[in-house]
Amino acid sequence: MDLHILLANRPLVTAVAMSDFVSQQLQKQPDLFTAWLAKPPTIADCGHYAERLEDLLADVNDETVLHRTLRQFRHREMAALSFVQSNNLALPQQVFEALSDLAEALILAARDWLFARLCAEYGTPMNSEGEIQHLLILGMGKLGGRELNFSSDIDLIFTYPDMGETVGGRKPMDNGKFFTRLGQRLIRALDEITLDGFVYRTDMRLRPFGDSGALVLSFNAMEDYYQEQGRDWERYAMIKAKILGENAQDINHRYLKQLLRPFVYRRYLDFSAIQSLREMKHKISREVMRRGLTDNIKLGAGGIREVEFIVQTFQMMRGGRDKILQQRSLLAVLPQLAALQLLSEAQVAQLREAYLFLRHVENLLQAIGDQQTQTLPSDERDRQRLVFGCRTWLEGEQSSHNWQTFLACLATHQGNVRAIFDELVGEDDNQESSDNPQFTMWRDVLHYQINQEELAVCLQHYPVAEQDYADIYQQLFSTFQEWVKRPIGVRGREVLRKLMPKVADAIFNESNYLVLLPRILTIIDKITTRTTYLELLLEKEQILPQLLTLCGQSMMIAEQIARYPMLLDELIIQKSLTQVIDLADYAPALQTYLIRIPEEDEEALIDSLRQFKQSQLLRIAAADILGVLPVMKISDHLTYLAEAIIEAVVNIAWRQVSRRFGRPAHLADDEKDFVVIGYGKLGGIELGYNSDLDLVFLHNAPTQSETVGGKKSISSHQFYLKLAQKINGIFNLNTSAGVLYEVDMRLRPSGEAGLLVSTFSAYAEYQQNEAWTWETQALVRARAVYGTQALRQKFEQIRAETLCLPRASGALRAEICIMREKMFAHLGTGDETQFHLKTDRGGITDIEFIAQYFVLNYANAFPQMAVWSDNVRIFDSAIEAGIISDSQGQALKACYTDLRNQIHHLNLLNQPSCVDAAQFCREREIVRQAWQQWLEKSV
Repeated sequence: MDLHILLANRPLVTAVAMSDFVSQQLQKQPDLFTAWLAKPPTIADCGHYAERLEDLLADVNDETVLHRTLRQFRHREMAALSFVQSNNLALPQQVFEALSDLAEALILAARDWLFARLCAEYGTPMNSEGEIQHLLILGMGKLGGRELNFSSDIDLIFTYPDMGETVGGRKPMDNGKFFTRLGQRLIRALDEITLDGFVYRTDMRLRPFGDSGALVLSFNAMEDYYQEQGRDWERYAMIKAKILGENAQDINHRYLKQLLRPFVYRRYLDFSAIQSLREMKHKISREVMRRGLTDNIKLGAGGIREVEFIVQTFQMMRGGRDKILQQRSLLAVLPQLAALQLLSEAQVAQLREAYLFLRHVENLLQAIGDQQTQTLPSDERDRQRLVFGCRTWLEGEQSSHNWQTFLACLATHQGNVRAIFDELVGEDDNQESSDNPQFTMWRDVLHYQINQEELAVCLQHYPVAEQDYADIYQQLFSTFQEWVKRPIGVRGREVLRKLMPKVADAIFNESNYLVLLPRILTIIDKITTRTTYLELLLEKEQILPQLLTLCGQSMMIAEQIARYPMLLDELIIQKSLTQVIDLADYAPALQTYLIRIPEEDEEALIDSLRQFKQSQLLRIAAADILGVLPVMKISDHLTYLAEAIIEAVVNIAWRQVSRRFGRPAHLADDEKDFVVIGYGKLGGIELGYNSDLDLVFLHNAPTQSETVGGKKSISSHQFYLKLAQKINGIFNLNTSAGVLYEVDMRLRPSGEAGLLVSTFSAYAEYQQNEAWTWETQALVRARAVYGTQALRQKFEQIRAETLCLPRASGALRAEICIMREKMFAHLGTGDETQFHLKTDRGGITDIEFIAQYFVLNYANAFPQMAVWSDNVRIFDSAIEAGIISDSQGQALKACYTDLRNQIHHLNLLNQPSCVDAAQFCREREIVRQAWQQWLEKSV
């Protein structure tokens, strides 16, 4: 090496000074030195490895030459990447990716060369269908995530699709034996140390059964292992698994990914990941202490492994539901944690900066001598190399950079990582809550053979009436006896042992313990065999107090959470359950919720609609219970939530129907020409928690229109009929997440005998010439809840014209009274000691009928009466028009609001809309007088 030339080239001097490995390679391969003088390497030059290797190996016919060619190529390219890294010619992430691409190219090139050689020797492996079988290689760890270190080991798993035997050799060989030989020779090609060194240290211990397992497994054997014996640490490892040379068009590649995904990503929220992470971290910490691994930037506190654990824990917990987390690259997943509000933007920024800094330091360390190390050096020259290599990360002028400024920067990043790690993971309760004597006391009492006397002694420490002891004992005894029979598992029973003392202590410190005990026990009973939810209750201390508050005041919430435990997640990720989203945000929030799910996965989309509805209902109910929102606002939120879901359902149904039949020819690409009309409580913006949806569908297609662009052409009217059927089917489909909404379509023209969907013209003709009075009453509370503004206005015009038709007051009153009597006869309680808030005389139905009478009788003279669909604003319009006095209108509105408020609270308790007859006497009298004044005169 010419020293004068070297000294004249500063980037080259830097590369040599920073890496003994680079210096060695320039001496071993003088042509490399010459090439760099002519054109120094750039990050753009570090690529196209597969094509270049293919050219190099084209004429190689000897395995020894293969080994030499692979090693020399690897060393040249690694030296170039060290040059780029030392001179800050690329971002750390670009270096990781180039290192990973280099490794992948070398592994695949060696595999393919050896496969051809073995096929010539033993024949070509085939399955029973005569299809050629190939060796698939899973790159694990940083190789799989394209985040490889400068001197990493590579972790690999070998697999092949089908059993069979070779064809074309001297004698057939079992596929398993063939691929085992191929795997052995591939490892030797990569791992064996020759005069030229090695390509990669190759670790196969991540394969099923580790060192004691077969070197290569078929797909079936892989699937059996991960379904029956896969462990948590293997799930962590498999998050980053990448099929090297992955090809989305290859059916075997697709099948292998589908085979592994359910093992890694649970469909439910998997909070067991936290405990698994904690156990693995403790194990690593013990290993660090045992081996004296001080100053280790990977395994120490705040190191690389903790960043990886934080990200992978969220992937394991939530990746099954939030598919955006199903990515191998840590740096790609990090921003998604902020988008999903799992970490703050600041925390994500801190983790990213810390990870990039630590990985850069790791690469600098390993590039010095091509050694796998993560330990800070004691050698002064190597320390100066690190300080220089991290110059862009350190504060102050470069001339002031020294080992202490480097350590200060390192400490800042490690401190940030450790703070986030501790917040997420915390410490296990290894002390068995010894600082809480009441927990200890409960732990002694709450075993499966619960003792009545011991329980009584325990309850004396709480404000529990002695006459309730027997009832409490019976509930706990019967519950625990049932749990004994359950296949809960060792881990689940251990979590229950820790959880139940906390639950009992919390319940019996509340005055309504007799209400809480059965409700909370029911929730826990439903999740006993789902350990992840038990761990969630144990790990997240904020959940239990919120659960007690909500369940204490709402039987509905208690039952919903018991049926759908995924709602427990809402008690974690929301800063406050009472902070319901703005009314206008339901539709965009739902779109964001669904955007993570592929459009073709219709089952997952429909399931997610139900999950979104349930989670939002929980938040609305919490705001209701805690008095944050008045009843009118609660109805607004429930109504806007339903409208957002209706829009999503129409869009899903439209995609499904148009995929098969195309779209009506008269439409532009972004048009649907379709409107959904909401009647009843939906139309009146007065939905309750248990309300169904009264819907009518209208379209505006020309008579002779047909569909185009589908597999089969049908008339546009048939298209809209199929669309209506699909919408109805989606709403009523009963999945694991429940029914979306009960839908009632009997208010369409001609009722159950009529078509599911009508044209605007047919609808207008029916409403204005054929509809019964009760159908016109229903139209009062109708409005468009889906469709373009132009079509909504078209419906409003039909509605207004219909409602404003002149009517004979006497006949109208008579028909309304006859309808009211029929309803009372069928729906009234008939019990003088009870008052049904909706159907008995003086209740909600009477108020609604009065409002409908005002619209139908007076809209012809006062068109403003036909504007609104909700009762409160109808009464406001009646006051404005001078139909009723202000005092009477305000009184009717107050009665209506009070009765609805009571119904809401009874819904939360899952109780019927009945109260004692002594209640609401004043309100019933106001309604009775109004009814007599307006509807019984001259009947």
